[in-house]
Amino acid sequence: MKTSLLPRLAFGLVVGLVLIYLMLPVLIIVPMSFSSTRFLTFPPPALSLRWYAEYFGNPNWMQGTRMSLMLGVLTVLIATPLGTAAAYAISNAQNRLMRSLHMVLMLPLIVPIIIVAIGIFFVYAKLDLIQTLTGLVLANVMLGLPYVITSVVAGLQSFDKTQEMVARSLGMNRLRAFLTVTLPQIKASVFAGAVFAFISAIDETIIALFVSGGQYQTLTKRMFTALRDEIDPTIASISTLLTVASFLLVLLAMSGQKKDT
Repeated sequence: MKTSLLPRLAFGLVVGLVLIYLMLPVLIIVPMSFSSTRFLTFPPPALSLRWYAEYFGNPNWMQGTRMSLMLGVLTVLIATPLGTAAAYAISNAQNRLMRSLHMVLMLPLIVPIIIVAIGIFFVYAKLDLIQTLTGLVLANVMLGLPYVITSVVAGLQSFDKTQEMVARSLGMNRLRAFLTVTLPQIKASVFAGAVFAFISAIDETIIALFVSGGQYQTLTKRMFTALRDEIDPTIASISTLLTVASFLLVLLAMSGQKKDT
């Protein structure tokens, strides 16, 4: 019995250490965001909401926030239908070509983002898409597609396809059968993919540094620029807000999937 208990304790210890390692940056950043001083100090000498007020009262930060939100919404509006259609085609195809296409569409999750950004930069330079909103949106759509495809493919795997076949045998075409029979049953998976595509767009920094110009500065790009000039707890407050927002969105997506099942 003791021999079986030791591996469990060791496994629990390793898991605990990994969780502490992953949570440590958040556990440090959050208290620093409430610091009363102009410097990033941990632990903070006193608690204050000064830097949250600085963020919400600064027009430059607000402009970057609006830009990131608009970018996230545009990314979702494009990536969600495209990713859902691609996932539907992949899940219904049995040939090698579609499996290869699936792997290609997953590359943005596999290839280091800096390599993706360099490749996009050189392609955009030839297409004259550098420093344009169109180029920035398309780049983030490419990064968001894998999340939508992965989520929807998982939803389609648990869907009984005979229901769609019955609908088509009753006279519906494939598009109508998908919209009226399949889509309502995988809507939680589609929503989850859209949420992760949105989070990917508002959190992305490297692509924005390579593609966007001064006119289209996202919040994360402004944070990166601010880190080069002067570091104050405003960065910590924004990081805390982004972390909380991402966490709540993930919880929302997970709760939607549970209700769907």
